[in-house]
Amino acid sequence: MTGCEAPGKDSADILVSVIIPVYNSSSFIAETLDSIVEQKLPGSGMRLEIIAVDDGSTDDSVDVIRDYVNNKNRKEREKRKREAEAGCEEISAESYVNSKPPVIRILENDRKKGAAGARNTGIAAAGGRYMAFIDSDDIWVKDKLSGQIAFMQEKGCAFSFTGYEFADEEGRGTGKIVRVPDVISYRQALKNTTIFTSTVMFDMERLEKEDILFPFVESEDTANWWKVLKNKGDACGLDKPLTLYRRSAGTLSSNKMTAVRRIWRLYRRVEKLSLPYSIYCFCWYALRAVKRRV
Repeated sequence: MTGCEAPGKDSADILVSVIIPVYNSSSFIAETLDSIVEQKLPGSGMRLEIIAVDDGSTDDSVDVIRDYVNNKNRKEREKRKREAEAGCEEISAESYVNSKPPVIRILENDRKKGAAGARNTGIAAAGGRYMAFIDSDDIWVKDKLSGQIAFMQEKGCAFSFTGYEFADEEGRGTGKIVRVPDVISYRQALKNTTIFTSTVMFDMERLEKEDILFPFVESEDTANWWKVLKNKGDACGLDKPLTLYRRSAGTLSSNKMTAVRRIWRLYRRVEKLSLPYSIYCFCWYALRAVKRRV
């Protein structure tokens, strides 16, 4: 490999969109972005766009993202300058903010809309065939996207998710790995909330954006997976821990009683399950939730 190699001619053929809802995430967002930028996509015909949607942060999250983008652009300009000085015939034109489509985009909601609204803003703006989600404090392992895309192409599935590993507040894996089934249906998912948002990917050649919009309910992510499974069929599980799920003190997901109440409300108010069936599903949900965390 030489310093004069240019991007492939077909580099814009397939776009992968990654959506990040951002709210007071300044402590972690740069590490999350690093884990996405460092992904290796399968083949030269794929490109990546990252859509960070700020939902009214009161810290300097947006400034941190802008500084991150500016630093990447500076390094890219320095690279192009070195190529020009070396007499390269083709100068790489990649820029993290000015390429078409841009690699990193920063969107800001005009008012606070919550995680569902932030993700929906990202979905509306995304142009990718493949659409993936990651929370602003989680981390992907380097072959997450390449492995999951190859898996989806092999299986021919529209909706996939992967295993993951719990991490501490510093982003270090704890060794506690969550295994996932090869396939999960709507009925199975009611009893097993193993689909974790930061592992989900959709093939938008098989789905419409309206199919995957997040509902404005509590536990909107779980409600959305159930909706897609119910309306569009089963999801495929890749049983590899390709995401580090950071469990920070004070995060919403760390409040177990809140999670329990929200799941119960989903059964009764959103899915409108009967009381006996809700109890049946809830017992399985609780058993598996405890098992994942022990």
